[in-house]
Amino acid sequence: MSVKRAVFFISDRTAITAETFGHSLLIQFDDVDFQKITLPFIDSLWKAQDALEQINDAREHTGSRPIIFSTIVNSQVRKLILSCEATVVDLFDAFIGPLEEELRVQPTLGGSSHPSAGEELDVRINAVNFALTNDDGITTKNYDKADVVLVGVSRTGKTPTCLYLGLQYGVYAANYPLTEEDLLIEYRKIPGVLQPYRNKLYGLTINPDRLQKIRAARRPTGRYSSLEQCQKEISLAEFLYVSKNIPYLNITTMSIEEIAATVMHKSKLQRRIF
Repeated sequence: MSVKRAVFFISDRTAITAETFGHSLLIQFDDVDFQKITLPFIDSLWKAQDALEQINDAREHTGSRPIIFSTIVNSQVRKLILSCEATVVDLFDAFIGPLEEELRVQPTLGGSSHPSAGEELDVRINAVNFALTNDDGITTKNYDKADVVLVGVSRTGKTPTCLYLGLQYGVYAANYPLTEEDLLIEYRKIPGVLQPYRNKLYGLTINPDRLQKIRAARRPTGRYSSLEQCQKEISLAEFLYVSKNIPYLNITTMSIEEIAATVMHKSKLQRRIF
């Protein structure tokens, strides 16, 4: 029987960092049944007091000390959270001290040089709108503004990756589908509409058997979802990538997050938001 432990992800902002960091550690412990609770926007003492009550209730319910992953900046709120009967993993305590010692500069703990929430929201909205407007080759007239143009055959994750790049990084990502017509009529050539932007191209590919399953879920019958067709399109697309020195990535076993991070790294793109 697995052990039950309550885990809280607490922040005075979205708690995404606390969740991500905490989850990466918790998955190392398979034999523990973690009951996860996220408490974002704990930015005042009265909200912190409510959080403490939830933490204490969880301790009584499970009979064990809760675990807390915290990214709270406000010193008074942090002090209150640290006073509870729990194991607190405070990311600021863990990392600010060593950085302060190394940099020999007092931390502001306010992120004054960080873009405002409103500015970040504008960047996200503009980047996501760009991805939607320039999805699936709808138009190529805006490609000069793109940071990257993803190319690949149908159902290779181009659209969700572009949206993720816009939402999480503020990157302007367009995508263009390589159709059978593109790959055969313009054999060994980059499609004409993409030629002016060849330095922005990044290819996505996938194992044919996996592509066949994805396409079959959408359209069970017909040539589109046959294994033979998938093999043909993937072979032609990969030949194009190699012959024209287009960097590309096999996404078969990758999550959208991993695809986006790899594209960012390999293309040397700079994120606009954090």
